[in-house]
Amino acid sequence: MAFPQTPLPITRALVERKYDEPTAVQLAVLEAKAEGRDMVVSAQTGSGKTVAYGLAIAPTLLGELMQFDYESDPQALIVAPTRELALQVERELAWLYQYTGARIIACVGGMDPSRERRRLDQGGHIVVGTPGRLRDHLERGALKIGELKAVVLDEADEMLDLGFREDLEFILEATPKERRTLMFSATMPKTIAAMAKKYQRDALRIEAKGSERAHADIEYRAMRVAPNEVEHAVVNVLRLIEAPSAIVFCNTREHVRHLHATLSERGFAAVNLSGELSQSERNHALQALRDGRARVCIATDVAARGIDLPNLTLVIHADLPNDAETLQHRSGRTGRAGRKGVSVLLVPLSRRRKAEMMLQTAKVIPSWTGVPQADEIRKLDQQRMLQDALITQAATEEELDLAKNVLAMKTPEEIAAALVRIYRSRLPAAEDVFDPGPARNEFREAAPTRREKREREFGGEQAPRSYTWFKLDIGRKDNADPKWLLPMICRRGKVTKPDIGAIRITDAETRFEITNEAAARFAAAMVIAEPDDPAMSLLDPSAPMPKSDIPRPKKVYEGKKAFGDKKPFGDKKPFGGKKPFGDKPRYEDRPPHVGDKPKFDRGPKDGFKKDFKPKFEGEAKREYKPKFEGEAPKFPVARPKFKKAESASGGDVPLFKSKKSAWKGKK
Repeated sequence: MAFPQTPLPITRALVERKYDEPTAVQLAVLEAKAEGRDMVVSAQTGSGKTVAYGLAIAPTLLGELMQFDYESDPQALIVAPTRELALQVERELAWLYQYTGARIIACVGGMDPSRERRRLDQGGHIVVGTPGRLRDHLERGALKIGELKAVVLDEADEMLDLGFREDLEFILEATPKERRTLMFSATMPKTIAAMAKKYQRDALRIEAKGSERAHADIEYRAMRVAPNEVEHAVVNVLRLIEAPSAIVFCNTREHVRHLHATLSERGFAAVNLSGELSQSERNHALQALRDGRARVCIATDVAARGIDLPNLTLVIHADLPNDAETLQHRSGRTGRAGRKGVSVLLVPLSRRRKAEMMLQTAKVIPSWTGVPQADEIRKLDQQRMLQDALITQAATEEELDLAKNVLAMKTPEEIAAALVRIYRSRLPAAEDVFDPGPARNEFREAAPTRREKREREFGGEQAPRSYTWFKLDIGRKDNADPKWLLPMICRRGKVTKPDIGAIRITDAETRFEITNEAAARFAAAMVIAEPDDPAMSLLDPSAPMPKSDIPRPKKVYEGKKAFGDKKPFGDKKPFGGKKPFGDKPRYEDRPPHVGDKPKFDRGPKDGFKKDFKPKFEGEAKREYKPKFEGEAPKFPVARPKFKKAESASGGDVPLFKSKKSAWKGKK
């Protein structure tokens, strides 16, 4: 047997499951140096981590015994980030420990807590749960951890990202100090390293190298798609790759609901999986996928974390992942345990650069193609029909007798046509989609500058041959504005912003340019319109502009060219070459009118002399009388500011006393 140091009951379960060859992470945790030690393990998703830590803790839990005691307190505690992953771990450990007599209890949110408490009171050997529910049972005293020997944190990085750090620290603080602590994570951020240093003793660091193999088991395809045809692209990809089960990833719950309704309406057996569903609804959805009653699952990233479906061979990214790590987690739902899978990314042209950088970070080289066309899918359906069990299966005697009666009534061609209709009625119809083609910088010329657009708009130059004019039956009178015209043109014509040239809005219509490379595609797509969309048509190049809308150049003074021999203001200069009001006072000789204030000949103010002539600048115009002795005058006096003191102190004293000191002296 290829699994070393494995108890006999565990080995028996592995043989029945046909686990002949262990994965890299399973071999790493079973090495002699890892026996009985704490471990921090990072491994690629889908590499068999659940079975790995089930094998690692088996010698610790069983020891030299082959069976667990019937009544016992929990000896192992396994913490998972989501309900689906915890229930999946419960199922995996159930078959792995089926011959050891182990009782495995799941404690997850969304389930009846009183029922879980009753099961815990009856005794259990391994408890699997989510952080919040396990902490609740610990605080209520329902979960007894006095005999706990091992604690496993599955997807530890995801639990920290979801905000379970406080719950994890509470659980680890409450458990016995002599326990074994195993942390399993797809990545190893600094927070995991800090937690390992705090709650583990002499932990063994294991990094399983299985990423190349995981990527080799998954075929990556990147498909160019128009922004408003993502749902049609999902339909065609599901029709092209008829996988036993597929999962479609969306970034939001709203998109999950909308896409689920669309696929169900088209005839796909689809279920949705998001955080807003109850636990029973999520369990029913996953069970329908496992039973084959449903073929497609539409889910968000959090809801599908850690899900393992045995027949899942296709993953579609309806919304691009946010980073390379999310891409690996999504794609890791397929290509597990040596099985092959396909991961399809739907990439709008505007987000191609982001997709390329993300794939480069993930060290993935995809094949770039367009979305499968309806004709391609119909040809493939013909080949599949000839291999369908409806035709290949041997007929019974009753069916042969009925066939003879049908042949007597219909010709073989009519019967074959009826068979084709029956076969096609079971299949969702393929969608006609547009391939936006490679990115702009791969085959198109540079977009015209703003000056070139304006020159073409006002007739300064002829429009280049690389553009075709189209027309909209709305204009300035209908509040036409490029802010909403541009997105509408892109949506109607299945084009992007670089495909559009100049836009000219007149009173009654709007004319715009489309590159010749996209003109044929635009003309075919603009026929399909929504009820509120304006009419759109191809414009005749010889059609003149409306007279009322021809822009007129502004007259600018250029000497004789524009005004002949005359100057713009004639021979007279502005204001007669003088000041605006001449040499006379402004109000003199002005005819009186109602409201004018009377004018008085005011004499000199009191205290001023009529023939006063100041002797120096700043001299006061009023005779000044000091109010007290020693007051300084209010006009500059060329006198020294200080005089030598006659006192014994030897310091200088000011020539003039201040008002304050003068008043004190007067008092």
